[in-house]
Amino acid sequence: MAGHENPGPPLSIANALGEDDAVGSPLRQLFVDGPNSVAAKARARRWRWVRESFPGLDQMNVIDLGGTATAWLRAPVRPASVHVINLAHEDQELPDWLRTEVGDACDLPKRILGSDYDLVFSNAVIEHVGGFARRRAFADAVHTLAGKYWVQTPYRYFPVEPHVLFPFYQFLPVTTRARINRFWPLVHTKSPDREAALHDALEIELIGRAEMALLFPSARMKAERVAGITKSLIAIRA
Repeated sequence: MAGHENPGPPLSIANALGEDDAVGSPLRQLFVDGPNSVAAKARARRWRWVRESFPGLDQMNVIDLGGTATAWLRAPVRPASVHVINLAHEDQELPDWLRTEVGDACDLPKRILGSDYDLVFSNAVIEHVGGFARRRAFADAVHTLAGKYWVQTPYRYFPVEPHVLFPFYQFLPVTTRARINRFWPLVHTKSPDREAALHDALEIELIGRAEMALLFPSARMKAERVAGITKSLIAIRA
């Protein structure tokens, strides 16, 4: 599952960078990856919204579905504790308040589902889990884990797909998307071959407002906008 620092490929995908990635890197730095990029400013604004939505966050026990420890180490706020669940293992020394565990957010063990959390946090993950049935399982886990949650996902109808930075990518045929994954200079990580490119194209399923409202019926739905156009949706229950 993807981490929530920025929208990129899921951590389970380990594509090697191609030689042409150097061409796209400066532009990605400008728009997405750089410390002064458009996306970095959006992330800072989103953290302000998190703190406004959950003013007691520094006293909360948080479970992050699909995030990364690195993202929390860089975050401008530190909860009482954070438990990160991700498909990929992170091998680094962590402070006492932060722990990581390999796991599938759509199929969590009972010991986690029965734990006492104050807040479920998830950023740019639900679109990666694979199909509506698994998104439903993901949402069910959110509702079980805590009464409060923050679940963000890129909006399906924003004109630029955020993972590859290609206009209307999400509406193109799969084979076309696969070719973009291999050769488009702004893609996060280029697919090394056609089979991997097809897999990467099928792995992302952006969703819209109706499905988010169905999955999180008790949430307040907040729209994150760019130039007045909804870029992402955030289901918030505070």
